[in-house]
Amino acid sequence: MVPHGDSLPRADFCKSNISKPLKLSSEHLQRTISDISFELTTKEVIDDLKLAPISEVEDAKCECCGMCEECTQEYINIMRDKFFGKFVCGLCSKAVKEELEKNGGNKEDALSAHISACVSFNKYGRAFPVLFQAQAMKEMLKKSTEDCRIRAKSISPRDKEGLKKGLISRSSSCISAFTKELNDIKIAN
Repeated sequence: MVPHGDSLPRADFCKSNISKPLKLSSEHLQRTISDISFELTTKEVIDDLKLAPISEVEDAKCECCGMCEECTQEYINIMRDKFFGKFVCGLCSKAVKEELEKNGGNKEDALSAHISACVSFNKYGRAFPVLFQAQAMKEMLKKSTEDCRIRAKSISPRDKEGLKKGLISRSSSCISAFTKELNDIKIAN
């Protein structure tokens, strides 16, 4: 039995059939080495010509939200030029653009409004999220009460002075119509 799956030598196997690897002469080896070194040197020269200058990436901290971004110095300079010398991250720049549309086009006011919103969020929102939510609800109630002072009065269609353009007035209650329908149903049964 043959161990480990080795095969037995055949009787017709001839030693002359085995080919020995050719030995390379030192001349062939020297030529191969010189060819490779030539290719490497020419490739390095070509690669050096094609490479663009590497722009260094820096960590820049947003002056609104405090988030750090990896940016090139060129991008940092562009953003500082846009926002009065302050670095503003991409997310905050979108928020400033939205604020710009709301307040009518004054970029300084939009930036200061966004910075104050970020400062108040960082002051309360991160440390005390429940208090921040309560403060937001308080501000919503203030805004709604200022808007509802006009709506707090009952406006009748007969009172033309109280009716202002854009407000919906109610002429009568719809409860009587419901009770009438319910009474009609009871009578029919």
